[in-house]
Amino acid sequence: MSGWHDRQSIVRGDERSPRLHPDAKFEYQGDTQKGQIMTKEEERLDRLDELLHALPFENMPMTLSELDGFLTGVLTCPEMIPPSEWLPQVWSETGDAQFVDQRTAEETIGAVMEHYNSVATTITKSLWIEPIYEIDTNSDETLWESWVAGFTRALMLRPDAWEGLMERADDETQSSPTFLLALQDINVGTSSFPDEVIDQIDKEAPDLIPNCVAAILHQSRPELAGAVPANLPGMPHKAAPKPGRNDPCSCGSGRKYKLCCGRN
Repeated sequence: MSGWHDRQSIVRGDERSPRLHPDAKFEYQGDTQKGQIMTKEEERLDRLDELLHALPFENMPMTLSELDGFLTGVLTCPEMIPPSEWLPQVWSETGDAQFVDQRTAEETIGAVMEHYNSVATTITKSLWIEPIYEIDTNSDETLWESWVAGFTRALMLRPDAWEGLMERADDETQSSPTFLLALQDINVGTSSFPDEVIDQIDKEAPDLIPNCVAAILHQSRPELAGAVPANLPGMPHKAAPKPGRNDPCSCGSGRKYKLCCGRN
């Protein structure tokens, strides 16, 4: 597959997602209900969110959801990407953090690295992710756009590595990054899909994204795939032969193949 170098424009300038939906909150696994005591994990994520929002707004630092997608993309990459290369992109598009003082810099960098390690641990244990999405508090709509913007931004750090993966991957694996890039096209308003298709994709995207990442991980990080028990309940897995379009998808989502990994 070709065209990875051409996709770098999707993460530049004003084509990036808005920093935060005006009526959004973040949702993650174990989200605390009103009146309940926050867990340490929720406190950690809330503090990380605060630290990211303390960065100069005009520099367009990443939101928590965008950072979660970005780190997932970094860790999913077939090649190791050192923090010295990806960390500056979290602070701003120029890489300039402009921290107010040394203490704030150390806490913010430490919080980002802690989340990097958290995502890495989750992937290592199960090849499965729990994306942090924004939630519209007025409609309770799940907003996947920032997460996808972060993930696709990470892809552009190693376009040659991703192109090499796509060339040797099977059809099912190829369809997963293609679908994620198609989501980013929808996000920035450049999709060629008709409105009714976009509306359907918008509804299904939050559930499909973890399946797509899992399918990619089986090819991009094969050393992890061999360490994870096959066919765990609720986890995607590869099956042969390739299913028909109306058969259940082999990723384990429970959807028909044509509505899941076979969409593209």
